[in-house]
Amino acid sequence: MAEEDLASQLGADRSLLLVDDDEPFVKRLARAMEKRGFEPVTAESVAAGKAIASTRPPAYAVIDLRLEDGNGLDVVEVLREKRPDARIVVLTGYGAIATAVAAVKIGATDYLSKPADANDITNALLAKGEALPPPPENPMSADRVRWEHIQRVYELCDRNVSETARRLNMHRRTLQRILAKRSPR
Repeated sequence: MAEEDLASQLGADRSLLLVDDDEPFVKRLARAMEKRGFEPVTAESVAAGKAIASTRPPAYAVIDLRLEDGNGLDVVEVLREKRPDARIVVLTGYGAIATAVAAVKIGATDYLSKPADANDITNALLAKGEALPPPPENPMSADRVRWEHIQRVYELCDRNVSETARRLNMHRRTLQRILAKRSPR
């Protein structure tokens, strides 16, 4: 996207709230979004995100779904109350249809799985009306999607390997081997 074109799409209010508990990621994203013309403010918790959304509701927001002190959807609700016209993108490392539906019902404009880059996020924030942003340049591989799903179920089972294996209908030893490996690209 050209600089002038991007600036015209942003409008007068370029405020952007970034809520993510991954400090290096949120700082990197803030720098990248600033280069694209946004005026980012960061928060690393649900409490901090809700405070900013209440006092200075931004025109745009990128909110992580899972934060250490709670659910990012709580920040989405506060922001939607204070500024109904805000464009909100929910990010998560655990893409699931149920959470995507919940995020959109609460008022998120779009829902992206991590790793999402600044271009994907900008496209989602600036998509007009019902138009969908273009597909990501580097979507997750099938192996990565499978690995993310296994990790999510493992976390939901409180890191209990036997229970996770039972729920995924796989042998416990197979699951242990998968969990021992690095995440696929």
